[in-house]
Amino acid sequence: MKQTIKLLVLAALVGISAQSVNAQSKKDKKVSEKVQKKVVYQVFTRLFGNTNQTNKPWGTKEENGVGKFADFTEAALDEIKKLGVTHIWYTGVPHHALVGDYSKYGISNDDPDVVKGRAGSPYAVKDYYNVNPDLAVDPANRLAEFEALIARTHKAGLKLLIDIVPNHVARRYEGKSNPPGVRDFGADDDTSVEYARDNNFYYIPNSSFKVPYSPDYKPLGGDPAPGSDGFFDEVPAKWTGNGSRLAQPDINDWYETVKINYGIRPDGSKDFPELPAGYDAKDYKAHFEFWKDKSVPSSWIKFRDIALYWIAKGVDGFRYDMAEMVPYEFWSFMNSSIKMKNPDAFLLAEVYNPNEYRNYIKLGKMDYLYDKVDLYDKLKEVIQGKSLPDPVTDIQNRFQDIEHHLLHFLDNHDEQRLASDAFAGTPEKGMPLMVLSATISSSPTMIYFGQEVGERGDLDSGFGKPTRTTIFDYAGVPSHQRWMNSGRFDGGALSDSEKKLRDFYKRLLNFTLEADAMTGTFVELQTENRKQGEQYKPGLYSFARYSAKQKLIIVTNFSWVSEADFTLEVPEALIKTWKFKDGSYPLKEKLYGNHTSTLEIKNGKGFVKLKLAPSESVILEVQK
Repeated sequence: MKQTIKLLVLAALVGISAQSVNAQSKKDKKVSEKVQKKVVYQVFTRLFGNTNQTNKPWGTKEENGVGKFADFTEAALDEIKKLGVTHIWYTGVPHHALVGDYSKYGISNDDPDVVKGRAGSPYAVKDYYNVNPDLAVDPANRLAEFEALIARTHKAGLKLLIDIVPNHVARRYEGKSNPPGVRDFGADDDTSVEYARDNNFYYIPNSSFKVPYSPDYKPLGGDPAPGSDGFFDEVPAKWTGNGSRLAQPDINDWYETVKINYGIRPDGSKDFPELPAGYDAKDYKAHFEFWKDKSVPSSWIKFRDIALYWIAKGVDGFRYDMAEMVPYEFWSFMNSSIKMKNPDAFLLAEVYNPNEYRNYIKLGKMDYLYDKVDLYDKLKEVIQGKSLPDPVTDIQNRFQDIEHHLLHFLDNHDEQRLASDAFAGTPEKGMPLMVLSATISSSPTMIYFGQEVGERGDLDSGFGKPTRTTIFDYAGVPSHQRWMNSGRFDGGALSDSEKKLRDFYKRLLNFTLEADAMTGTFVELQTENRKQGEQYKPGLYSFARYSAKQKLIIVTNFSWVSEADFTLEVPEALIKTWKFKDGSYPLKEKLYGNHTSTLEIKNGKGFVKLKLAPSESVILEVQK
């Protein structure tokens, strides 16, 4: 890494023993028989198919264009599948608040004073039983167009996820497509009190909502729009989505949304049954049985019914926004109901508190959680020269019992683009991070559309600012548009470096799907090799992954300036576990095949001579 990097004071890392490796091997052998690596491709649905390159800040959809469900053609989906993808997450599908006139379709206009951006936040859902009219060629037929996309997605061999945003809904929720018997959120609330268990919202009695004010912000950038008058009619005012209890929330609050009440009293106490001791070890069927005869808050039932509605339409799972702002007892109720309908449903939660991970997995019955606060944050520090990669070992050890459930990513709609100056700086510098993120555990890998061609997210789109691809505005995504190549989806307009990058992602992701060791055992090699001193440079990180069928050695060079010429040491405990004898074992490089290496074993210890270029990684398979 850069010579100026400051070495952190790192805790001593414990070496492996043959006994511990063997015990973990037996455990992971059972896991590998049941688990397959998964790859999620997140697309921001509104942006994916947009070929318009105007990109005027605060531009309308007529000026800047908007993608449609129909843009996900068979050709597009086939190319996504070939990239090495198993699941596609269509972000922003449920009908959310936006600034546009769809009144002729029976849809009320939204107030610009409580909409972020012109195209609106996908996390201010207005109608959970229908889809965003912007995404349809014929808005009157929008639900059927999405159902057709579900069918095309499945035909391509992909499964699909959509968002459910349980913590909040749009300031003015209006279900225009409710199934028979379904009542809107808040329709039956007692608005005279702050809290009642079966109210869907929290209220601020005897108050009126006031639009937040900032001298630095004007809706739509100051462009005139019907309804933009600094006033929104809400009496009594409701709590804001992020928990603000002020009638006039701050401009930085989630003022476009209102918080859902799950039976948590204003003092934080629970107004619903709690799971008995021992339910962390029980399966979803036992959780389902527990809740069958229990009285639960109205909001629980509403969201369960929403999820089952989409499961019945063929949706294969959900990404749950800000799941930790909702009690895990609700998730037990919700997720066990979903699993009873589809045991293979893919349930992914946005949770940022590592101390709560096990509760949401074991009690809330989540399949996967974001591994953001630990692995993502650490890798970002590493590539920015703020940390050594050594602590990655501690992260893996700390979550060894739940490692399969911690989804890995380096890019998504909330985060700064991997290739942006605020993160890695170049797509190439992000490559070793991607190798480690995708191969270090059996957990799913997620990439965000455009990441695979180096999208930098450097546009000022109006509400959305550079380093992140906007989720609030009508816009095009330049690098991705070059891959789209006017709807051909063949990458014909990509630069040579962008083509090379996409080829790297394609090789890596497909390898993780095919490699048996990806669902096997992780053993860190870092501790042993860091003892070598300067010969093993501090920007290196190494580990092994193995199963009964496959033995891999993986080394990444996080330095973007320094070549690494060294001999990797493979500890005796691992060699003994692999039952290798002294001698030479050829190594086959699995991404490009451009490394000729040998594992030399002498007196029970292994040695591999390697030379890595800056930002280079190798995945070496032991040939026996």
